[in-house]
Amino acid sequence: MTDVDEGEVPTLSLRAYDERDAGAVWRLHELAFRDIETDPADIPGTDDLRDVRGTYIESGGGFLVGTVPSAPPEVPRVHDGALVAMGGFLPSGAGHDDERHVEGAAELHRMRVAPACQRRGYGRRLLGALEAAVEAAGYDPVLATTARRQRAAVEFYADAGYTVVGESTAVEYELVHFEKRLG
Repeated sequence: MTDVDEGEVPTLSLRAYDERDAGAVWRLHELAFRDIETDPADIPGTDDLRDVRGTYIESGGGFLVGTVPSAPPEVPRVHDGALVAMGGFLPSGAGHDDERHVEGAAELHRMRVAPACQRRGYGRRLLGALEAAVEAAGYDPVLATTARRQRAAVEFYADAGYTVVGESTAVEYELVHFEKRLG
């Protein structure tokens, strides 16, 4: 595979998680947090990424991955290209014990875009596909939570029509809680 030229934006292909993606999903998670100068080992509750099928699919949620034919060498590879984006959703209350519970809602989790591939619209495409999957599964509203220090993520959700509905603290992380009605 070749590196992407500065002006070239490869087309993103979105698909459901495949067990063959497991290692690359974990590497993308680590890559994204190292980019914001956070040790991935310090992120609480990441066991879900060690069992994507059991955590997401078997709970009534879903997990999508986005691939492109080529990307910079640090971007993890999967069987059908470079893994540049990923994210999932769970029925509200099926995630961590300390999460908000909103009846009938789904919560977005593990939204990541490879740092070298950000600002190309991949996150927006992934979010749109996840929202469509959430709606097709019969959930509404959709919830999202991110750390305040992840400024780009906070802006991303606000720009995508999510409303801030609260804030909290978990360990040393100041969290911002979002919600969006789909229907």
